[in-house]
Amino acid sequence: MPKLKIEDLEKIREQVKRTTALREGSGFRAKVNVHMGTCGIAAGARTIMNAFIKELETRDVHDVLLTNSGCAGLCSQEPMVTIEIAGQAPVKYVNLTEKKAQEIFEKHVLGGTIVKEYALGIGSEKTDY
Repeated sequence: MPKLKIEDLEKIREQVKRTTALREGSGFRAKVNVHMGTCGIAAGARTIMNAFIKELETRDVHDVLLTNSGCAGLCSQEPMVTIEIAGQAPVKYVNLTEKKAQEIFEKHVLGGTIVKEYALGIGSEKTDY
């Protein structure tokens, strides 16, 4: 077995830091949570997840955590995503398409502006939009 070099140890340290940050959800400016319960998957949540993955990769964004969860309890509104920007109330978006997901990523996740026409609620309150 070859000996480890300082560079090897630094790579291992960085990998562990990234993994730990992912588990804890810390160090991120924003969190994108795609609801992927059975109803969400049937409605197209995988397409939505793939759209957000593509946006993160093509734009080389590293300060946004992309995760998934189960059903949010609003099956008729699937596919859904919740966007959480640090220091702001979460926003739940509903009836998404790939194109809507791209717009939400551009305007809300990167730009900080809520896309009102796709938002169901902010925090625990229903929107008045």
